[in-house]
Amino acid sequence: MIKVGILGAAGYTGGELIRLLLNHPEAEIVFANSESNAGNPVAEVHEGLYGESELKFTDQMPFEDVDVVFFCFGHGKSEAFLKEHTIPENVKIIDLAQDFRIKGDHDYVYGLPEINKDEIMKAQHVANPGCFATAIQLGLLPAAKMGLLKYDVSVNAITGSTGAGQKPGATTHFSWRNNNLSIYKPFTHQHLAEIRQSLEQLQGSLDVDIDFIPYRGDFARGIFATEVIRTKAYADEVIAAYKEFYKDAAFTHYVDKPLDLKQVVNTNKCLIHIDAFDNKLLVTSCIDNLLKGAVGQAVQNMNLMFGIDERFGLNLKASAF
Repeated sequence: MIKVGILGAAGYTGGELIRLLLNHPEAEIVFANSESNAGNPVAEVHEGLYGESELKFTDQMPFEDVDVVFFCFGHGKSEAFLKEHTIPENVKIIDLAQDFRIKGDHDYVYGLPEINKDEIMKAQHVANPGCFATAIQLGLLPAAKMGLLKYDVSVNAITGSTGAGQKPGATTHFSWRNNNLSIYKPFTHQHLAEIRQSLEQLQGSLDVDIDFIPYRGDFARGIFATEVIRTKAYADEVIAAYKEFYKDAAFTHYVDKPLDLKQVVNTNKCLIHIDAFDNKLLVTSCIDNLLKGAVGQAVQNMNLMFGIDERFGLNLKASAF
């Protein structure tokens, strides 16, 4: 059994991770750390877990008792944590924040299995991709491999309220979010850097803008993204290339008809579809922001790091069907 520790276990991602790992055939949760909830049953915070576990939050961090630690911190906190705490070298780390996603003076592998599977399997430390970044990259990577991203790419993506975290804020509480829609961080979203990094990995140089407009949606879970690619390539050839690119992917699939967000909510899937309009391709990609966009992909990465089937613990059914 893979022995697991979770830091930041009281938030949305912590709760989803606990839910997955409780049903994982090869994993055992050793500790779920939350200083503010220490001693309280996990199910009192993550109420969907009533009757499933007697696990309690702890303020302890017995790293010597685990094989892997998940960082479910807010952005910027993982690097600070590692400056103040020592984790044994033999313990693997999967960081769900953005601290180590961009290549630099660290050994973290960018954890997008569709392009970095071999590296993830050998990694000691993995930086889990962002939610918007996952949906958008998976919609564009085959085009990048074909060298099609020669003009600015227009991206629009809408996310559910859980993407903003569990702590209520001015733009996340129900009375504001309900029956509402708004834009935030246009052209400047923090996930753009990792998106460009992966596209350059496949295409080489990327001398174009990714014009990304993020939206806050009036729903809890999911990301629905559209990407417009200007190209003279034949749509049939591009679609065939997309199918070939993802033919061995465990959770990313090309679909021959238009998509609905409900097809992926509560799953670790990314679904992709393409429509052609003259010299433009409209790529649609959708994921569950908490699963393929966060902890589902993190568990997928854990499976790869420990040499087991990457689908373990992730055979999830879409909640709408």
